[in-house]
Amino acid sequence: MNPTIALLPSALLGPAVWQPVRERLRAAGRDVIVAGEPGASGTSVVEVLRWYLDSLPTGRDYVLVPQSNAGLYVPAITAQRSVTGLVFVDAILPPQQGTAPVAPQRLREMLQTLAGPDGELPVWTSWWPPEEVAALFPSEQVRAEVSAQQQRFPLNYFAQRVTIAAGWSDRPAGYLAFGDAYQPERVTAESWGWRSVRLDGGHLHMLNAPGEVAAAIARLL
Repeated sequence: MNPTIALLPSALLGPAVWQPVRERLRAAGRDVIVAGEPGASGTSVVEVLRWYLDSLPTGRDYVLVPQSNAGLYVPAITAQRSVTGLVFVDAILPPQQGTAPVAPQRLREMLQTLAGPDGELPVWTSWWPPEEVAALFPSEQVRAEVSAQQQRFPLNYFAQRVTIAAGWSDRPAGYLAFGDAYQPERVTAESWGWRSVRLDGGHLHMLNAPGEVAAAIARLL
């Protein structure tokens, strides 16, 4: 029996970012789910991990396809579910063991300037210049659908650390990059023996070219 492809969105944005790709993969005959219920991820690493796991029933095999900071949670998921393969998509690549911060120091310093008096951050699309955010989406309708699922996180979430289960990368894996923002991760993945593909596009390229992205994921499975 073929494994289920589990598309893992960033908890900051929610499952809407993966819906167009899910439709393309299902049309190609793949068994596909998008992990995570909209607006219910919680705001700690423990809660976010549970948010993913609750969408991944036991008793079946998975290929995990994380995007963005969902990559941080792949090691813990592999320790609790049967995972036969990985395809990271413009995603943070955790170390092979130890711990990793939710956000690097430079990003945390930037986020400190955005936090309110209560320590809460605005939603992700408010972190960046408006023209850069607008370019990420193919239409205002798609932007509205994604924006409706965004969650606000406290600044202290990004200072938390994720425990990395050893052996998580010891399975067939690939890395799909959109442009060069995650070039260091792609180079590291290649040094681990992973196959890689680079597509021209922004961080949410799966919304702009879902067919192209679905085909690239299929090549890396």
